[in-house]
Amino acid sequence: MEKTTTFPLRYTTYALSIAGLLITAPLSIFLERWYLLPVIFGALTAIGTWDMVQRRHTVSRNYPILANFRYILESIGPEIRQYFIQSDTEERPFSREQRSIVYQRAKNVLDKRPFGSQLSMYEPGYEWMNHSLNPTRLDGSDFRILIGKQCDKPYSASVFNISAMSFGSLSANAILSLNTGARMGHFYHDTGEGSISRYHREPGGDLVWEIGSGYFGCRHPDGTFNEDMFVKNATLDQVKMIELKLSQGAKPGHGGILPGAKVTPEIAEARGVPVGEDVVSPAKHSAFSTPIEMLEFIERLRILSGGKPVGFKLAIGHPWEWFAIVKAMLETGRRPDFIVVDGGEGGTGAAPLEFINRLGMPMKEALLLVHNTLVGTNLREDIAIGAAGKITSAFNIARTLALGADWCNAARGYMFSLGCIQAQNCHTGRCPSGVATQDPRRGNKLDVADKSRRVYNYHKNTLDALQNLLEASGLNHPSELGPEHIIQRTSKSEVHSYMDMLPFLEPGALLKGKTGLGVFDKYWPEAQPDTFGPPEMIIKLRETKLH
Repeated sequence: MEKTTTFPLRYTTYALSIAGLLITAPLSIFLERWYLLPVIFGALTAIGTWDMVQRRHTVSRNYPILANFRYILESIGPEIRQYFIQSDTEERPFSREQRSIVYQRAKNVLDKRPFGSQLSMYEPGYEWMNHSLNPTRLDGSDFRILIGKQCDKPYSASVFNISAMSFGSLSANAILSLNTGARMGHFYHDTGEGSISRYHREPGGDLVWEIGSGYFGCRHPDGTFNEDMFVKNATLDQVKMIELKLSQGAKPGHGGILPGAKVTPEIAEARGVPVGEDVVSPAKHSAFSTPIEMLEFIERLRILSGGKPVGFKLAIGHPWEWFAIVKAMLETGRRPDFIVVDGGEGGTGAAPLEFINRLGMPMKEALLLVHNTLVGTNLREDIAIGAAGKITSAFNIARTLALGADWCNAARGYMFSLGCIQAQNCHTGRCPSGVATQDPRRGNKLDVADKSRRVYNYHKNTLDALQNLLEASGLNHPSELGPEHIIQRTSKSEVHSYMDMLPFLEPGALLKGKTGLGVFDKYWPEAQPDTFGPPEMIIKLRETKLH
């Protein structure tokens, strides 16, 4: 390759910095006010020299000094797009309109919009609710659902609650604010799998204790389930329900490690682990290995808790695994009191890009599958269903309930009510709003008195908006919402209700035989209640590419 002899223009900034330093340094000795110039040129020269000698970044070696502007702009790219480029309705992952409505309702300020909708009503995918010429008038918006009807201690839950977010992923003041707001509004706060911290307990708000594969708060030193520790926490009056986490939407089928450096005394106290040591959350549970064993474990937890509702949370993956759980219910007569369906849309938990974008079933399809399976096996009336997945508004709640859920949970919506600005630094510890960080210099700036009131306001004003939607639709309670109430545009010239567009099973249909729906007819007969393993037909497919 021929060697070039001309001076590369890309070095001009570096060369001018050196020249400026050589010229201004002696001048500053005689001219007092010139002393800043050699400092500036000296700093630029030092940066350029480092860029030239370092070997990690080729762009910096080829473009000394100038390349640093690229890295700066790249680092603030999400903020530039969020504030200056994206439209108000573009969801990446939440639109400015979605965030604004949460902020306004949390602050209890005007949340009305002028001049009509910004949505494209004639584009496929647009959804709406039909109103009634005979609207109702409701006394209030404190809509509730009874969970665990057969339990000694059933729980009357709000239809809109705080989804699972652990102390550790959120700051102490964020947890305090969420739980205080939950107490003020009489709705529940899911602990996340990080267990019950002092910050969950201090305000006294209702808790749903989530137990993951690490059994935090109820574990032996080797990570296995500890019955005595479970009883101690589960029998607290503040704990209203126990939720066994099988998987979560952000990273289904994925365990995790909390590095020892992040295991502070407070986190260690909540999780029941040693301070400063790595903590492993396995990808699967050690207390059971089959669907039948899982239901036995749930029954055991219900008894140990003194008769409180016990259920499980999952993101739907292989359909035969979910079907195996339902078949185990039919065979044993044991069943959970509730199931929370977590959508593959992700959530507050940081995860690999492939998991966030491409793993796990989205909430709409997952909820429909769970609801249909329980209806088709005549189990639906015995098991309540909750759902979570990008729920921020009253319409999101109504649409989710119409698909078959009894109540909704939200994580990121309540984070917005705390002041989250969607900086997407949750996994770095550098959250600018003090919500998703363990840095006390950041987290302590979050004012608990102010933010807890915003959490309360957001819950109340969102349910007030839901009340308005129900009244306009001629309904008396969210439980009356069904697939006939939600309409979706499928093309420029066609619209369909969920009832006509989506498949819904008749009661007992799965017990009678063929349903006409591929996922049920193909996998339901093959699922077995004593194993999560794949059916024989799937095993054969995995043995060869000749299919």
